[in-house]
Amino acid sequence: MNGIMELTAPPSGRARLLAFDGGGIRGLFSLEVARRIEELLRERHGQPDLVLADHFHYLGGTSTGAIIATFLSWGLPVDEVIRLYRENAKVMFTKAGLGSIHKHRFAGQPISDFLKNFFVENDGTPATLGTSKLRTLLLVVTRNASTGSPWPMSTNPRAMYNDRSQPGCNLDLPLWQIVRASTAAPTFFPPEVIEIADRHSGEVKKQVFAFEDGGVTPFNNPAYLLYTMATLPEYRLQWQDGKDRLSLVSIGTGRVKTGRGSRIDENLLGQAKSIPNALIGSAQWMQDLLCRQHGECRHGEPLDSEIGNLVRENPRGAFLYARYDRSIGDADMEAALKVSKKGFTLDNIELMDFLGEMGRAYAEQSVKLEHFDHHDS
Repeated sequence: MNGIMELTAPPSGRARLLAFDGGGIRGLFSLEVARRIEELLRERHGQPDLVLADHFHYLGGTSTGAIIATFLSWGLPVDEVIRLYRENAKVMFTKAGLGSIHKHRFAGQPISDFLKNFFVENDGTPATLGTSKLRTLLLVVTRNASTGSPWPMSTNPRAMYNDRSQPGCNLDLPLWQIVRASTAAPTFFPPEVIEIADRHSGEVKKQVFAFEDGGVTPFNNPAYLLYTMATLPEYRLQWQDGKDRLSLVSIGTGRVKTGRGSRIDENLLGQAKSIPNALIGSAQWMQDLLCRQHGECRHGEPLDSEIGNLVRENPRGAFLYARYDRSIGDADMEAALKVSKKGFTLDNIELMDFLGEMGRAYAEQSVKLEHFDHHDS
């Protein structure tokens, strides 16, 4: 690829989108699904070195999914991403010092340093969002905590805020900082502060914004947003939809129950702690439903007992769709507790091996290329 503009041309054949949910260390589950997809594509094409950036055209992610999507768009094989994840997990979840422990559970600097040291140009300077080292289009979902609005940032050079002739071009922002912003889960990590030139008033002035985890938006599952940004005219990419023109693969991190079971009443602290996860889980469910309704769903667990999995032909389907995720049931919870008493929390690095094994078993059983890639060359 000679440049980022080439990535915006409508792909010949089917445009292929790949989206990764947020979910902390449970991203290791997602990576096993990605590894299986890569493995099957290598077998099909007889290319043992094929990476997902060779096959997919537009990758998107939120929070831990943003890290995964960016590494894969950079051209890394999935095995290498898993190695980086496992090696750096302890560093990423470094406890905050006493001075900031009341604000954030973990220090922001170690994860910043990890991303800053990795995402560099050949000469060692920081890579920007517009770097030619990204081999696919990329979407990173963040939330502007200063304005309270979701800020999905894409590498699409045609996008309104990616115009290099204008001040405040997002493509000039450091890539590591945007990825770090998407992972800044409130209470877990401090927000990422980014200075952006604002040109709304006719005069250019610098504004400083605090960015936090894209999971605190409706897009912890960014799949439908990725489809929207690929096709809606206002996002200025305008790829055509239709089952023969577009496919969308959405990968979750394992769904943990957010209900309180038989406890009819709950104290104030318990209620307050459960609300964010309940809202994120509900939003993820809704995004998945939208994809199944508007696409032709080829694979996915049942959404609920009333509508089932919606796996069926859809003559009006805007894209082929596969959702790879699984619910984490009581048996999984009991098995996990034997490994670690902390359970399926976002930061429980004691479960890394367990999550990897769970993801491998699920991917081996569930992932099939015909779910999203039939009739493609």
